[in-house]
Amino acid sequence: MRRAFGWVATGLLLLVIGGLAESALAQTDDQRAAVAWRLLDYLGVDYGGAVADDGRTISQSEYEEMVEFAQQVRDRLAALPAKPAQGSLVARVEALQAAIARKVPPSELAGLAKTLKDDLLAAYPMPLAPAKTPDLARSAALYAEQCASCHGATGAGDGPAAKGLNPRPVAFTDAARARARSVFGLYQVIDQGLEATAMASFAHLPSDDRWALAFHVGTLASSASDVDRGKQLWQGDPAFRAKIPNLQALTQVTQAALAQDMGDDKARDLVAYLRRHPEAVTSGSGRTLGLARRKLAESVATYEAGDRKKATDLALSAYLDGFEPVEPSLKARDDALMVRIESAMLDFRAAMTKGESAEGLRERAARLGALFDLAERALAPEQADGSATFAAAFTILLREGVEALLVVVAMIAFLRKAERSEVVAWLHGGWIAALVAGGLTWVAATWLVSISGASRELTEGFGSLLAAAVLVSVGLWMHGKTRADAWQRYVREKLSRALSARSAWLLLLLAFVVVYREVFETILFFIALWSEGSGPAVIAGGAAGAGALAILAWALLSYSQRLPITQFFSLSAILIAVLAVVLAGKGVAALQEAGLVDAWPTPGVPRIELLGIYPTREGVFAQLATAAVLLLGFWYTGRTAAADR
Repeated sequence: MRRAFGWVATGLLLLVIGGLAESALAQTDDQRAAVAWRLLDYLGVDYGGAVADDGRTISQSEYEEMVEFAQQVRDRLAALPAKPAQGSLVARVEALQAAIARKVPPSELAGLAKTLKDDLLAAYPMPLAPAKTPDLARSAALYAEQCASCHGATGAGDGPAAKGLNPRPVAFTDAARARARSVFGLYQVIDQGLEATAMASFAHLPSDDRWALAFHVGTLASSASDVDRGKQLWQGDPAFRAKIPNLQALTQVTQAALAQDMGDDKARDLVAYLRRHPEAVTSGSGRTLGLARRKLAESVATYEAGDRKKATDLALSAYLDGFEPVEPSLKARDDALMVRIESAMLDFRAAMTKGESAEGLRERAARLGALFDLAERALAPEQADGSATFAAAFTILLREGVEALLVVVAMIAFLRKAERSEVVAWLHGGWIAALVAGGLTWVAATWLVSISGASRELTEGFGSLLAAAVLVSVGLWMHGKTRADAWQRYVREKLSRALSARSAWLLLLLAFVVVYREVFETILFFIALWSEGSGPAVIAGGAAGAGALAILAWALLSYSQRLPITQFFSLSAILIAVLAVVLAGKGVAALQEAGLVDAWPTPGVPRIELLGIYPTREGVFAQLATAAVLLLGFWYTGRTAAADR
C-alpha cells in the first residue's frame, strides 16, 4: 500500500515538474524577443567601454562580454517563431558579430544595434510603454528598497552590496551611459535581469512599479537645473512636443537620438524634464493637439498625392480627434481663440472641396499650427485658477441652460393658462429625465467610455434639428391663438381633445430633447474643467449657475401669469420662432463639424453663436428656410384666424 502510494506520489511529482518545465519553456519562448532586444540595447550602450574609436581594446573582459552577448542575441533570434523577417534579423545580427570582431568604432556599432532593435520590435511587437502615467512619487521609495543596496543611494554604483561584485553594478549617474539609454531599455533590464551579472530579474514587482523604477533611474544622471531648463523648452516650443507626442515615444527616445536634431544640451534638458514629469506628455491638450498637427500634415501630403477623399478624412480626424477633445477647456479659457481655430479648420476642409492648391493648404496648415501654439499656452496648467474655473462653470451652465429654460417655461405657462395642470407633470417628466440621462452620460464619459468628437457633434446636430422642427410646429400653433376669440373658441371646442395622451408624450419628448441637448454639451464642458483638478470650483460655479436659472425661471413664470392671453401667445410665438431659427443654425453647424454636411464659407456673414449664425452657406440657408416657413405659417394662421371670426 505504501509502495503504491509512493509510485502515485512520484507520478504526480513528475507531472507537476513536467508541467512547470513546459510552462518555463513556453515563457522562455515568449520572452526571447524581449531578451534579445535588451541585449542589443546593452551592446549599443556598453560597447564603448570595451573598444575605443581607433579599434584599440580598452577592456578585454568587457570585449569578451560583448562577443558573448552578440552570440546570445543570434541564438535567441534563431529560436524565435518563424516569420518573414526572421531570416533577415539573424543575418544582420551575424553582420553585427562580424563588426564586433573587426572592432569597429562604438558609434558604428551603436547604429547597427539601434536599427536591429527597431526592426526586431516591428517583427515581434512587445509592450513599449506603461498603461498609465508612472507614479514617480512611489518610484523613489521603490529604488531605495530594491536597488540602492547595489547601485547606491544616488545611483553612482557604490552601494554597500556592490563590493566584490564583478562586473560592478551600473552607475546610473554616468552621463555617457545615460545619454544612450532609453526608459524602455531600462525597463527591459529591470524586467528580465542581465545574464552573467548580479542584476536579477524584478519580474515579481507589478508592471507599474517596474516602469516607475525605469523612469526614476533614467533621471539619476540629470540635475534640477537640467529639469528646469527642459520645462522651459517643452512649454516654449511646440516643435519639441511634436517630437515626443506620447508616452510610447518618451519610453523609446534617447538623449543621443534627440541630440542629432537639437543639440546635446537641449536634448539632455528635455529628456531630464520629461522623465521627471511624464505627465507633461500624457496631458490631454498636448496629446490631442499634437495629434491634430500630425493629421493635418498627413492630410496635406495625401492631398498632394492626389487622394482628395482620404485627405479630407484626415483633416476631419484632425478636428474631431485632435482639437474637439480640448475645445470645451479652450472655450472656457479663451472663447475667441476657440472660435478662430474652429473656423480655420472648417475653412481648411472647405478649401480641399474647392480644389485649392497644395501650397495654399500648406499655408493654412501653418496658420493652424500657430493657433495650436496659442491654444497650448492657454491650456497650460499654470493658466488655470479657481476663480477662472468658477466663472467658466457659471457662464457655461447659464449660457447652455437659457435656451432649454425658455422652451420649458413657455410650455409650462401655456398649460397653466389652459388650466391643464395635470399635463404639466409630463413636461416635468421630460426635463427631469433629461437631467437623469445627463448624469448617466457623465458617469459613462468619465469611467466607462470616451465620447468621441463625432458622437458629440452628431448628438448636438440631430438634437438641435429635431427640436427646431418641433418648435416650428409649436410656434405656428401659438401664433394661431394670438386673437382672444380664437383662443376662446379653441378652449371651448378642442381643448378637451387636444391634450390627449399623444400630445402629452409629445410635450415630454420636446422637453427631453431640448434639455438633454444642452445638458449633454454642458457635461462635456464640465468634464474638461473637472479634469484640470478644479472640482470644488466647478461645483460652486455650477451651483451658482443653477441658482441663476432657477431665479430666471421664477421671474418668467410670474411675468407670464400677468400677461393678457393674446399678448402671451404673441410673445411666446415669437420666442419659439426665434429659438427654432437658432437651433436650425446650430444643428447644421454641428453636422458640418462632424463631416456629415459640406461647408462652404461665406466670409461676409458674421459668426454670432448665440443666435446660431455661422458663416457658411448651408447654415445660412437652413436658418433662412426655417424663418421663411415660420413667416409663411404666421401669415397663413393669421389669415385663417381672421376668416374664422
